[in-house]
Amino acid sequence: MENTMNPTTSGPLAGIKVVDLSKILAGPYATMSLADLGADVTKVEHPEGGDPTRSWGPPVAGTDATYYLAINRGKKAVTIDLKSPQGQETVHRMLAEADVLVENFRPGSGLQRIFDYKVLSGRYPHLVILHISAFGDEGPLRDEPGYDMIAQAAGGLMSLTGEPGGAPLKAGFAMGDLGASLFGIIGLLAALLERSRTGLGQYVTTSLYECQLALHVNWATNYFADGKRPGPLGSGHPNLVPYQAYQAQDGYFVIAIGNDALWQKLCAAIGRPDLGADEVLATNNGRLANREALNIQLELALKAKTVVEWCELFSARGIPASPIRSLDEVYAHPHTTALDMLQTVEHPRIGALQQVAFPVNFNGQRPRVRIAPPELGADNSTVLPRYSPLPAATGR
Repeated sequence: MENTMNPTTSGPLAGIKVVDLSKILAGPYATMSLADLGADVTKVEHPEGGDPTRSWGPPVAGTDATYYLAINRGKKAVTIDLKSPQGQETVHRMLAEADVLVENFRPGSGLQRIFDYKVLSGRYPHLVILHISAFGDEGPLRDEPGYDMIAQAAGGLMSLTGEPGGAPLKAGFAMGDLGASLFGIIGLLAALLERSRTGLGQYVTTSLYECQLALHVNWATNYFADGKRPGPLGSGHPNLVPYQAYQAQDGYFVIAIGNDALWQKLCAAIGRPDLGADEVLATNNGRLANREALNIQLELALKAKTVVEWCELFSARGIPASPIRSLDEVYAHPHTTALDMLQTVEHPRIGALQQVAFPVNFNGQRPRVRIAPPELGADNSTVLPRYSPLPAATGR
């Protein structure tokens, strides 16, 4: 569907003011998503260096690492020393007008005590506060520092990733941080919806660790059912066979057989009707029990054609399969273009800056990328005078 959304369209969160005191990935990705949806987001950073991701390069574009540029579009940027009394007063004046505060202060840290949610909720009962931490605000790991890899390790993901008998691997994407970010957005939006009924905000908390557990899904219920410690299966699936990467004549591709009817289609397509006629393999339970031996037979058959040949054949027969595309292939693919997932915004120093757009449509229209990621303190002169405590202090 053609995207006819006007670039100036305000978005479903128009009128919502967000103060972003977070840094690194989980919090900033959440606030960028809110900005994509039309919220007015002001990112607060320390005057010396700002968000650490500004220096997480190379690559670097303009004055900032591309890591920072990936997760901070749509925001205003101001610099405030949160540990100074003047800086704290400035933030409090911003919060008095804000709807949402997002922070990822370490539990028990000085900044969490300075911006204690009980104090904030007392002063600003309308305020929705989203607090994202590594391990949550309770429990023996509460005070442990945490980055994405720590969450992937502590939360079990790395125990399930990689080849059997091989070294543990982290997921290629930052699933610890991004999982917490997405669950945090859900909690925040739910709190805003409830506020529309009650007039009261609330303290919404989540952590990288909690969200890793929530994403275990079938791995967890498998373990609860049989008590067996699960391990890595490479690209395999714990509950389905065949459902993994296989080697063709010229490389790897994936096949996803989600039911027994598809299994019969696959056997016919690869010229192995004998496998389809095998009563043991006719059900997924039988294929699971014979995973290793079955995969040997499939690999022998699949080496007869190229990846493209198999994928075209399977597509024509309704069998789920796909090449394993690298990122350059993904972004050059006409399907990515058709979905309008790549948008360009003008950056004052870099020029045209390409961004991956928000992945949800509203009435068939995708939110536009409207504002480039700001340079450090870019909006100090236009934003801070409104909230500066100095004039008020002088008049008292």
